[in-house]
Amino acid sequence: MKRDQRGVTVIGMMFFGVVAALLIVLTAKVVPTVTEYLAIQKAVNRAAQSGATVSEIRSAFERAKAADYFDAVSGKDLEIRKDGARIVVEFAYDKEIHLFGPVYLLLKYRGHNS
Repeated sequence: MKRDQRGVTVIGMMFFGVVAALLIVLTAKVVPTVTEYLAIQKAVNRAAQSGATVSEIRSAFERAKAADYFDAVSGKDLEIRKDGARIVVEFAYDKEIHLFGPVYLLLKYRGHNS
C-alpha cells in the first residue's frame, strides 16, 4: 500500500515566511501613523470644544500638539467654519511611507471634530 506524502514544501514555507515578514514590516510602519492620526483627532475635538473664536481654537490645538508630540498638522492647517451654531474643525494631510527602492505607500488622512 503506497501512502501519499502530505505537507508543505520548503519553498512553500519560504514563500509564506516572506509574505508574513512583509506584512509585519508594513504593519510596523503604518501603526505609528494611525496613532498620530488618532492623537490629532483627539486634539481637534478638544480644541473645538474649548474655543469660541478661530484664534482660540488654533491656540488650543497648538497646546494639544505640544503635549501629544505630533507634527503632521499645525493650527494654521485647520479649516474652521461655523455650521449654524456648531463650530466645525476639519483637517487633512498625507503621509508617505518609504517601503523599498522607489516604492512608497501614500496614506491620506482626513478628519473633523465630532
